[in-house]
Amino acid sequence: MTDRTARPLAVFDLDNTLASTAHRQHFLERRPRDWEAFFAAAPEDPPLAEGLALLRESARVCEVVYLTGRPERCRRDTHDWLSAHGLPEGRVHMRRDADRRPARLTKLEVLRRLARTREVRVLVDDDALVCEDARRAGFTVVRADWALPSAALRDAQERQGRT
Repeated sequence: MTDRTARPLAVFDLDNTLASTAHRQHFLERRPRDWEAFFAAAPEDPPLAEGLALLRESARVCEVVYLTGRPERCRRDTHDWLSAHGLPEGRVHMRRDADRRPARLTKLEVLRRLARTREVRVLVDDDALVCEDARRAGFTVVRADWALPSAALRDAQERQGRT
């Protein structure tokens, strides 16, 4: 049963929605991919102004929740990054370290779980497949198209279940 007395949720992705991963894409373009280095460089991600503006606007009427495909082992760096950029506090949902399912499956699972008890007002994500599946499931979606697209990141999200 949904709690209609609580503020609705605004659910935001991190990579290429709030944080630019462009400076660390080269770790995914080599063979073999260097996942440790890719995630270790995340604290240096520059913020994406468009995403931050939308997040702050949404936070006026919604409770912010972060939904990322980053693995759980990145939790401390992720919290530190959010704090360093003055972003609203909110629950951070991350992928279990060994979970390699596509982002569109893991994120939709979390969205459905959230929607069981709260209104999910919007999902903001850069991944076209995540957005498509969420929209098909009845969620309101804003596609974050303000970062440079990355074929390596798209492959990591969908085929490799890495972010």
